[in-house]
Amino acid sequence: MTDPSHEGLKEIEIKGIPGSPGVAVGPVLLVKTEEERLVERTISEEDIPREIARFEEALINTRHQVHEIQQKVSNAIGQESASIFDAHLLVVDDRSFVEEVIRGLGTQRRNVEAVLTAVADRYADALSAIEDDYLRERAADVRDVTRRILRNLSGRSSTLLTQLDKPYIVVSNDLAPSDTATLNKEKVMGFGTDLGSPTSHTAIMARALAIPAVVGLHDVSVRVSTGDMVLIDGNKGLFVIHPTHERLAHYGKVQEIRQGVETRLKGLKDQPAITKDGYQVTLSANIELPGDMDAVIQNGAVGVGLFRTEYLYLSSKQQLPTEEDQYNAYTEVARRLGDAPAIIRTLDLGGDKFLSHLKTPAELNPFMGWRAIRFCLAQPDIFKTQLRAVLRASTYENIKLMYPMVSNVEEVVHANEFLEEAKNELRQRGQPFNDNMEVGVMIEVPSAAITANLIAPHVDFFSLGTNDLVQYTMAVDRVNERVAYLYEPTHPAIIRLIKNTIDVGHEHGIWVGICGEMAANPLMAPLLMGLGLDEFSMSPSAIPLVKEAVRSVMFHEAEELARHVLVSESAPKVLELCRKLLERVAPEILELIS
Repeated sequence: MTDPSHEGLKEIEIKGIPGSPGVAVGPVLLVKTEEERLVERTISEEDIPREIARFEEALINTRHQVHEIQQKVSNAIGQESASIFDAHLLVVDDRSFVEEVIRGLGTQRRNVEAVLTAVADRYADALSAIEDDYLRERAADVRDVTRRILRNLSGRSSTLLTQLDKPYIVVSNDLAPSDTATLNKEKVMGFGTDLGSPTSHTAIMARALAIPAVVGLHDVSVRVSTGDMVLIDGNKGLFVIHPTHERLAHYGKVQEIRQGVETRLKGLKDQPAITKDGYQVTLSANIELPGDMDAVIQNGAVGVGLFRTEYLYLSSKQQLPTEEDQYNAYTEVARRLGDAPAIIRTLDLGGDKFLSHLKTPAELNPFMGWRAIRFCLAQPDIFKTQLRAVLRASTYENIKLMYPMVSNVEEVVHANEFLEEAKNELRQRGQPFNDNMEVGVMIEVPSAAITANLIAPHVDFFSLGTNDLVQYTMAVDRVNERVAYLYEPTHPAIIRLIKNTIDVGHEHGIWVGICGEMAANPLMAPLLMGLGLDEFSMSPSAIPLVKEAVRSVMFHEAEELARHVLVSESAPKVLELCRKLLERVAPEILELIS
């Protein structure tokens, strides 16, 4: 760790939002994101053709630049990350947007910079006013691409962040996703911004590039100057100005522990997730696209516990993916896993994920609206196309199927009826499939957890989706900072719903897994094992640390922890019990995650 360069200055700690994990210490480079210098002038009717020509040339240059950025990102970190810039291209190619600017030249008789800014502001303001966080974040895409068009109209370029002379921690009011994508990882150690959220494209790019980042710091850009020594902790969302020797020494110790644990974990890659007294669980991975399989294999996952298939749809530009497209994706995953299982979740569109070319109606509360299994049951052609693709891939006998957001047994029965129709259609075609493919459901709605005994006879397994289960049980929007404190996975109600689901599953002879964020928390691993969980599925990178937690504990200790937790009265008490056990059996892990 680097020593602070400003002796005697008071340390200032600012709490923000974790944007991308990792810790960095270094000097600040303050990047001022002032609005592009806008010169407004009146134009005559004779000037309009020239302004249109300038605008069209700027659009061509912008499109070319975005394609270049996409290519660089795709080559460096994959097509999935590059695809987030599709939103920029959609703005450039949006005829209604372009034509509104051109019409404005005639009606307002102002230069194209002024008209473009007014139109873009209107679009961005409309998106910002929507309650859905995902859509609000898309306002940033409109502003980002508009800044690039204005830059091309003026002939200016933005090269500051690509031509740094030494390593810095970049601080700004906000960073555009396209600027983040072109950061030099050798010179940008991390960044902090006033604005932003975990769902912003800037944060997504930072995670893909493995650059530590803290966002949502409110006013950090006016509290630091270039050259100030700072520390950022992207795991906890901390930004520390003028860190003390004591703080740096603490982080230095944590870094040594982390390196030691990471070295040891590499040796666990091919070892089972088994407790000291021989109780074994399965640690699987969550993926979004076949390209994620490298990380699955590198981190020693036993199969895929959640294949989020909606990203196949979201990455399809103008039309829905065909049966053949999906079949190829599913078989690629199944083939690379060998005998290990691959659980394919049927389409979970809605909430924060939507397809513009489906023209689904806007909803006031999309997370509780027409989404997931509800959408699929109402769109049998779309649903059965996917079911046929999964069934065809099931000739690899490791393929399993899972329905999301089930809230009652009727939905499961109805979905299974469509599955039988898909089987009959394949029989008529003479195409093979595994007639005994396992079918399960996600338990992520309280009504499903409470009536698990009614659902169990119709399925082969349960998978607990704790992200939504907590949100719906506690009636809390976890991305709303005013009520985020109520989002408590360790609330006694959540623990009891989990326990009921596990017990009912086992009573009916079916296994029970978990694929929500609780699965990736090493602190929760002993408790979930003690409650009887059979399988954990998580981000591939989380697997080594969870495996270390499992291998550090005795199963009877996990069972004893579960017994105490089930009679606890509060979420903090449950956390305290979990922390005490991990502190005793694996203090190094606790040091890393505390």
